[in-house]
Amino acid sequence: MGMIRNNDIEIEDLRDHPAEAVATLRKLLAGGATINADPKREGFYEVESGALAHYIHVSPVSGKILLLATWPRADAPAGEYQAA
Repeated sequence: MGMIRNNDIEIEDLRDHPAEAVATLRKLLAGGATINADPKREGFYEVESGALAHYIHVSPVSGKILLLATWPRADAPAGEYQAA
């Protein structure tokens, strides 16, 4: 597990996700969210919010965060934001 703490978080959305998903990810990362490393891919992580999981890549060169995918969490409470 790791943490990102940075006030100048740059997120590039590669797949035209809903603006709310990008905003949620930005808030999670700015707040020091714990992220889970992908054991098969260096620099790739999963960040979970209430209803969504976000799959990201953090550039080792620039520090830029690439939002690659989102999906509803199976254990998410009913009625929370759901988008993929």
